[in-house]
Amino acid sequence: MTTLTKLALGMMGALRPKPATGRSTKSIALPPPVKQGGLPLMEALGRRQSSRDFARKPLPLPVLSNLLWAACGINRDDGGRTAPSALNAQEIDVFVALSFGAYRYDAATHALHLVAASDLRGVTGYQDFVDEAPLDLVYVADHGRMGLVPVAQRESFASAAAGAIAQNVYLFAAGAGLATVIRAWIDRAAISDALGLTHDQQVLLAQTVGYPKKNS
Repeated sequence: MTTLTKLALGMMGALRPKPATGRSTKSIALPPPVKQGGLPLMEALGRRQSSRDFARKPLPLPVLSNLLWAACGINRDDGGRTAPSALNAQEIDVFVALSFGAYRYDAATHALHLVAASDLRGVTGYQDFVDEAPLDLVYVADHGRMGLVPVAQRESFASAAAGAIAQNVYLFAAGAGLATVIRAWIDRAAISDALGLTHDQQVLLAQTVGYPKKNS
């Protein structure tokens, strides 16, 4: 679907998911993440970049596992995460849009839980590449978890947390030979409807991840 078509559909409130390709399982248990190795931090920072050219090749489950753990997985015995959250609100949910369904990442169990048995990738952004890249992440703030944060500051606090998660994804991608790009030009209402979000949940950003097209 072209960008212009998506813009027109968005203006009409008619941007909708496509049918899932393949079987949507209720839950996906991710393999344990590999927490050793990878590029040294300075090398990963040197390679960090945005890319908008993605191969259609899906990410193997172990790579997806490592990616999500790097994004905001639990890295300490006390339940701390790889990304910061003010007052430990842990207000950001990471939703994973795949060709066979949309899932919410559960860091506590390191698993994916189905929220929509359809292909939401094309809804996650106006750019045409989001339709064909294997994976689109959506960062959603749950304001219901931010009771200790003043209402006027909740969006900025949550946006900072989502930005930290996105940078973790960038650094993982740099070390794993993946391409990624963060995106704020999105139809938040369409995404919210497709994911079945409540009034307390706010779509902040999306991020596409996949193999570079030149390696396909």
